[in-house]
Amino acid sequence: MAICLTADIVVFTFEDSVLKVLLARRGKAPYSGRMALPGGFVEDREPLQKAALRELNEETGLRVTSAEQLGCFGDPDRDPRGRVVSAAYLALVPAGRPLRAGSDAAAAKWWPVEKLPPLAFDHGRIVRSGLERLRHKLEYTTAGFQLLPRKFSLPQLQTLYETVLDRHLDKRNFRKKMSLLGILKPLKEWRRTGRKPARLYAFLPKKFERLKDKGILFPF
Repeated sequence: MAICLTADIVVFTFEDSVLKVLLARRGKAPYSGRMALPGGFVEDREPLQKAALRELNEETGLRVTSAEQLGCFGDPDRDPRGRVVSAAYLALVPAGRPLRAGSDAAAAKWWPVEKLPPLAFDHGRIVRSGLERLRHKLEYTTAGFQLLPRKFSLPQLQTLYETVLDRHLDKRNFRKKMSLLGILKPLKEWRRTGRKPARLYAFLPKKFERLKDKGILFPF
């Protein structure tokens, strides 16, 4: 029995204090009309990551330069067309990236992770796998800051961590730990909120790398 290979990609963003995943509405069978992760069949001699990024751009108009492999998904009954194994990838982008549906996708949309519609194939499982990977990455990578704009407030940052980790973090302890890590640069800019202006910060990647080299992780 022939085995076919596909590449799918989970792309997260953080918009309006909500973690969202990029989905495309399938324009053809199987699962025509159902939302799914961007992805498709890998071409002959095409690297897996290149296939995932190509499908992402063709179906949603979004260009991403790199992605991290999540793993392979190959349950025998995951695809009604036959035995199809998917190499899944993970990418993170800040909010505001424009989308444009194309290829075999009828529409492309950012969808709240906590309110996903029924997805095609086993894509719900792949999204959950991506979310678990993101939660682990918060402790030892710049993943959280990849989801934020270049300038952000501390409330934005804390809300991001609470949303991804799905638990409350004490405001005073969170700010104290961030201050001790020394990876944020306070800016002379403020953002107006409903009550009082919030100071904006920039992430310092070089200081983060030095902490990482010392084995210091985010203790949240």
